Amino acid sequence: MNDAFHFFTPIKVRFIETDAQGHVNFAHYLAYFDFGLTEYLHALGYSYSDMLADGVDMVYVRSDCEYRAPAYFEDVLNIYVRAERIGNTSVTYAFQAVKAATGEVVASGHIVTVTIDRVSKQPIRVPDRLREALAHRSRAEALPTQGDRG
Repeated sequence: MNDAFHFFTPIKVRFIETDAQGHVNFAHYLAYFDFGLTEYLHALGYSYSDMLADGVDMVYVRSDCEYRAPAYFEDVLNIYVRAERIGNTSVTYAFQAVKAATGEVVASGHIVTVTIDRVSKQPIRVPDRLREALAHRSRAEALPTQGDRG
């Protein structure tokens, strides 16, 4: 796990997320990253619900995932999240899925979000409230982690 990541949230692999080979199906890693991002924003103090209440939404415009090792049913994966780049209207988030029991990185990737006005659906500047939370995060020692998904 990369030391640049200070936040993670654990997630337990469910049977439905595995495929015929018995390991996590590739598509579920992006769902894990999405879950991690939601928890990360909540821990920052500017949750997705807060964003919507401010009249702001975000859309995913790009994602990628590199698979490094298999994960299996009932493995607990720590989903590490950090903001890698803050642009004018976009934020690039980096992720790592790490086996809690061994520390092995099983997948890594990115999601790029663009902030939009909820009414016009047009891109807008990343809200100052989010910028400040992300900037504070880069200076802080650690964020609290979240609980397991059952």
